[in-house]
Amino acid sequence: MDAAPDRVAEIQAAWRRERPDLDPAPQGVIGRLHRVAIELTARLVTVYAEFGLSEGEFDVLATLRKAGSPYELLAGDLAGRTLVTTGGLTKRVDRLESRGLVERRTGDGDARRRAVRLTAHGRDLIDRAFEAHLANEQRLLDDLGTADAAAIEPILARWLTLLDEPPSAQAASAR
Repeated sequence: MDAAPDRVAEIQAAWRRERPDLDPAPQGVIGRLHRVAIELTARLVTVYAEFGLSEGEFDVLATLRKAGSPYELLAGDLAGRTLVTTGGLTKRVDRLESRGLVERRTGDGDARRRAVRLTAHGRDLIDRAFEAHLANEQRLLDDLGTADAAAIEPILARWLTLLDEPPSAQAASAR
């Protein structure tokens, strides 16, 4: 017996009915990926919350931790690696600093160059949170199955590479 159509299939069917001149086939991939991303995010942030962290706070702590000893980055570098504006980073760091998870210091004697460093408490928290995060990701992939997870990874890696190319490089590669 065939499975019932999912929400994306229902949306495509409605568009085929209402606009038979258009092909909603791209929604089959894009719509499902979008819905998967929403569902995955909901399941990921649940684990972060178990450690009292938002998604952004987890990202900041993890970025500092994987930077290696002394687990410190200049604020501008930290903003770039977390893909957040400096203003957004300031708010995250303020919250983390108030909880004793990070500390700020002047970088290289220049008051304009501020560094953010994990505290011992912050390192302990992100180590525990990251272990739980990886276990959660593994559980999510286990639902998909080893073969499907292995098959989809290179496709997603290739697509991300294409999406990360600057528009001028995309146009050149299309020729």
